[in-house]
This record gives sequence, C-alpha cells and structure tokens, in this order.
Amino acid sequence: MIKTKQEWISEFRNVGEATISDLIISDSNKKSNSEIVNKKIKNFRENQIKQVLELSQTYSWNNKTILNEILTITYASYIAMLEYRHRVWEYEYMAFARRIGELWEPFCKLPFFYPIKPLTIIDPPNFEDVQSKLKQDAIDYINSLDIEDETKEELKFYYGIPWTMVDSGGIKLSLDLHFEQNEMHYNCDFKSGFSSNEKGNTNRLLLVASIYNSLGDFEKTILFVRQPEDDNNHYLQKLKNSPYWDVYCSDDCYSAMEHFTGFNLREWLDKNMNWENDICTDFKQHLQSNDLIKYLTW
Repeated sequence: MIKTKQEWISEFRNVGEATISDLIISDSNKKSNSEIVNKKIKNFRENQIKQVLELSQTYSWNNKTILNEILTITYASYIAMLEYRHRVWEYEYMAFARRIGELWEPFCKLPFFYPIKPLTIIDPPNFEDVQSKLKQDAIDYINSLDIEDETKEELKFYYGIPWTMVDSGGIKLSLDLHFEQNEMHYNCDFKSGFSSNEKGNTNRLLLVASIYNSLGDFEKTILFVRQPEDDNNHYLQKLKNSPYWDVYCSDDCYSAMEHFTGFNLREWLDKNMNWENDICTDFKQHLQSNDLIKYLTW
C-alpha cells in the first residue's frame, strides 16, 4: 500500500489518462470534461486515503505517519488534476490562479485534521443564535440602568432598528476552518492572495471577524495567506491593520500552523513538493510562458 511520491503520481496519471480516453475533447464540452476528470481523480484519491486510514488502524500508526501518507497522496492527485484539466481545457491566467487557491486551502488544513498536538475541529456558531445573544445582552443591560421605564423602552426600540436591516440568512459565520485548543476557539480563513477584486470579500471578513470579536476573548480570527505580504494589495493591509484579524503570510503561515498542530508543513513541502520537476514538460512550458509558474510557490 505504501508508495513513493512518483508511484502515486503515476497512479493518478493512469486515472486521468483512462478518463480522458473516454471523452470527446472539444471546446463545446471542455467544462463538462474538466468536471468529469476532476471528479474521477478526486474519487480515486478519497478511496486511497480511506485505505490508508484502514491500514493505519491495523498497524497503529501515529498521526505524523498518517499525515505524511495523506499529504503525499493529495499532492500527487493535485499534479494529475492540474495536468488533465489542462489537457481538456487549457488553463488561462485567472482560472489557474483561482484553482491554486482552491487546492492550497484543503492541503493546509490536513495537519489540523490529523494533528500532532491536541486540538478539536468544531462547528462555527449559528448567526441567529449569536444575534439572539447580543440582543438579549443589550436588553439586560438596558433593564439594569437606573432610568425611567419609558426611557428604557425607547432605548430598546432604537437599539432594535439596525437589527431589522440585517438579513440573518445573508451573514454566514462559517470560515474555512474552526478548531478549539486550550479553551480558545480559532476561526480561520485561507487565501491564496489578495487582488483588485477582493473588496467584497474583505468587507465580509471584517464583518464576520467583528461578530466573533463581540462574543468574547475566547474567540480568535486568523487569516492564512499563501503569497508573501508584499505581493498582496491594500485589501490585505486593511484586514491586517484592523483589530480583528491575526494575519500570517507565506512562511509565517506554516510557522503558525506548526504552533497549533505540531506538524512542520514547511519542512514537508521543502522535502516532498517540487512542482516544476513533478509536472509534465508541456504543462510546465505552458505555465512558464503564461507567467503562471509563480502560483506553484507554496
């Protein structure tokens, strides 16, 4: 069952090759073809990881051993996913940049799911529950004031006005990762980078983090960014300069992840991940000629 990185890459390429051999490659169905390819490779990966977990129980592997195997399988699947998606639908700039962000986030989350240090994955709070608590806390405070009852009712009325403008269904407190450690709740978001179209997302992150901040000192919001800080624009600085977000960029991300999980993902990447040598030649040439190779700097 245990395979080398190159053996896993070969396995996933076989899945990709078998999949596209049954497809009609044309511009008219490139989107549906790419979905088929990704689904086949993803399903194969999930089955292989399931077998690894079964094997880990048989031989009583620790989380570090399990994690090493799952990271290797996941990376190999990414190689094939990118190559064979490109075979059926050639990557252009924005699509590739977006795709790398989609892959980087779940990869970085794996050490949290199989941590060396104790931590617990938790569910995010429901906004309606948070809303009810904030309302009740405010009402209890108003009721405690030594003022006329009529004035209290007026304060409650005016306090309630902003809530009527809030669509609770439109505020989602879920981020990419939520975990508990040492009685603290950590609410984390992962971003490949911040570009010129990040205004709406930035405002949402500020709103969500401010709500978490209102819940008390046991809530922390953390932002992990793949790119070095200087490669991002002012939207990242807006978050970093706010009182709500702890921001980590590039290698600082991996240091923070190691602090929480006990696993040195940076060291694993340096030893095992070599995109430029692992991807096939024609795909590498496409990325280089279109200034996309930089997105493979993890």
